[in-house]
Amino acid sequence: MTETVLVTGGTSYVAGWCVVELLNRGYRVRATVRDASKEAAARAAVSTAVDPGDRLTFVVTDLTSDDGWDTAMSGCDYVLHVASPLGADGATDDALIVPARDGTLRVLGAATRAGVRRVVMTSAANAASPSSYAEEGVTDETLWTDPADPSLTPYRRSKTVAEKAAWDFMAEHHGPTTLTTILPGAVFGPILTAANLGSVRIVARMIGGRLPGSPRIGLEIIDVRDLADLHVRAMTSPEAAGQRFLATGEFTWMRQMAIALREGLGEAGSKVSTRQLPDFLVRLTAVFDKPLRSITVSLGRRNRHSTDKAQRVLGWQPRPAAQTVVDCARSLIAHGVA
Repeated sequence: MTETVLVTGGTSYVAGWCVVELLNRGYRVRATVRDASKEAAARAAVSTAVDPGDRLTFVVTDLTSDDGWDTAMSGCDYVLHVASPLGADGATDDALIVPARDGTLRVLGAATRAGVRRVVMTSAANAASPSSYAEEGVTDETLWTDPADPSLTPYRRSKTVAEKAAWDFMAEHHGPTTLTTILPGAVFGPILTAANLGSVRIVARMIGGRLPGSPRIGLEIIDVRDLADLHVRAMTSPEAAGQRFLATGEFTWMRQMAIALREGLGEAGSKVSTRQLPDFLVRLTAVFDKPLRSITVSLGRRNRHSTDKAQRVLGWQPRPAAQTVVDCARSLIAHGVA
């Protein structure tokens, strides 16, 4: 009998690829959307990578409401809880933390009531990081970000609070349902649709020549396809129950990304600037450019994360960052985004 997996946030970048991975492996998938009008677009996006046939269905739910979650969970074997509020510019703590935390608790409550075998929750690497990335070092899943640190951005605080709430909930639950969390770094790779681009917008700006250079910021680039693969591995592995897994790929400076694009795209990468922007110029520009303010704390970042646990326990192996960045760019070009 074919197993059924509920994937929350069915219109999002990561969830879309999780749906593709699950369908490729023969599962039936039930994806959540906040509005029934989004179903057609979500199905069309998935269909660019795999034929969903009748194995993909949708259900309308919202993280901010109790309505529909028990129905969504009915008959499901597993849950990939990918949905979470995004950290838009100027978003407040309350605007992100409340729906992220309460939405997670709604999903877990419904999953445990339905007797789902396992919930795999998408957290973030910055929920397992020191407050400052400036110190040299490599950290792993045993580290928890301090949510009380006033220097945290609302998005980072929301991911940490939501994951902590999930583990606290499961500590009080003694049924058959288990929890695993996945903590990704900077997610790039091919897109399924030009909507909901998320973090890949930066690549579109680079190949479009809209960035005059690269700030001295390092990213741990994870391919969205590898992230989806890790979610499914964590879903089915007995050893993954009750565990956190970092999903951070190769550490790459933004200038290295630019060079990879220039070299990998040929003429299509001719507008990419490989200039290194000095820190003082980035900080000065950030005074007038609000989106830049949140990244200035990462200038010169040295701290990195270890994915030894995911590789050892789950046999997972991420692909090289340069390949991910170039594949991302080619996909953006094919979809007319850049």
